[in-house]
Amino acid sequence: MRIMYLGTTSTVEDYLHYYGRVDSTQQKIIASDIQNYDWVISYGYRHIIKPDVIQAAKNPIINLHISYLPWNRGGAPNYFSWKYDTPKGVTIHQIDEGLDTGDIYVQKEVQFTGEETLATSYNKLKVEIEALFITHFDSIINYRILGSKQVGEGSYHTTKELPSNIDYNTKVLDI
Repeated sequence: MRIMYLGTTSTVEDYLHYYGRVDSTQQKIIASDIQNYDWVISYGYRHIIKPDVIQAAKNPIINLHISYLPWNRGGAPNYFSWKYDTPKGVTIHQIDEGLDTGDIYVQKEVQFTGEETLATSYNKLKVEIEALFITHFDSIINYRILGSKQVGEGSYHTTKELPSNIDYNTKVLDI
């Protein structure tokens, strides 16, 4: 199996080697970049994947997102979940032409004590999404888990909405 991993180095990328050849990039991709891959996995990838790239994929492109979709689509989901007191969690979903609007494979609500900072809550969400992926990836690629439509309007934010003086050591309850 050939897998294209889009994003930063993580335990997810390491895990994927179990399934075969894995190529990775953090650079912007075009349709011809992924045509020969069985699966494309996006995690922490900073580029919007264009419709022609999505259509060129052999299978749905899988995205790992550290929010409880449909809440906090887009950038900085950890921060905005605290700012607007929305559900906190992680979601594995298909990439479609919208931003974090694709069908959900699996998600998990994550509980916090309130003693966390933005940095520690972010790290906890990263651990949770990576574990969720490792637990369910085989079932997703073997079609034992199928995507389901997102329910509800949720919310969307961009990193441009972040305060310019954000301190990641701020206690989450002080946001």
